[in-house]
This record gives sequence, structure tokens and C-alpha cells, in this order.
Amino acid sequence: QVQLVESGGGLVQAGGSLRLSCAASGRTFSRDTMGWFRQAPGKEREFVAAITWNGGAIYYGNSVKDRFTISRDNAKNTVYLQMNSPKPEDTAVYYCAAQRGIISRRGDEYDNWGQGTQVTVSS
Repeated sequence: QVQLVESGGGLVQAGGSLRLSCAASGRTFSRDTMGWFRQAPGKEREFVAAITWNGGAIYYGNSVKDRFTISRDNAKNTVYLQMNSPKPEDTAVYYCAAQRGIISRRGDEYDNWGQGTQVTVSS
């Protein structure tokens, strides 16, 4: 098991920037594939980004590609999501997730989840 705690959420203006962090504890973080997902009110959970243990492979959801950047620092047991040029439609609760398998866009492939952090983008 790995415990995940997201931070960095808040209110941001459209076109600004925001960086989310997810701190991991418990099992060896450096062996985990990490993902970011989000869920807006009344909508299904949506894949945002994922990164392999060494950053060798990175996936992005189509709606955030070229605007968001996922990265990780294994020495700090932390994964990041840099949100540039956010839009009002990016407003959601953002969750980080971990799994030991191959990189995936599917939420059901991840077996550990954080509690989420709210991001609100104002127009």
C-alpha cells in the first residue's frame, strides 16, 4: 500500500498556472507508475496524465495535452502536475493514483488513490 496526499489546488484564473503535488509514503514510490485523474461535478472521472517509474513513458489526456506537464522526483517521493493556461473546463477535483503495472489511462488499473484536491479555474 502507498499513501498519497495531494496539495496545491485552489482558485486560478484562466490563462494562469498552477502546480499540483502528490506526496507518497509507504511502499517504494520509485517503482510505481503514477497517474493524475480528475472529476468534475456530474461528470465521470477523466484521465489527465500518467508517468512511469523513471519518466521513460508519459501519457496525457487529449484535453490537457500541450498545456499540462506531469513529472516526478523519486528522491522526494513526489509527483507533480504543472497546469499551464488552465481553462474553466479544467475545474474539477484532481486525484493522484499509483500502481505497479504498466502505464495506463484506465483508472481501474490503479490501486491506490489520494483524497483529491479542488482546482477551480475562473474565467
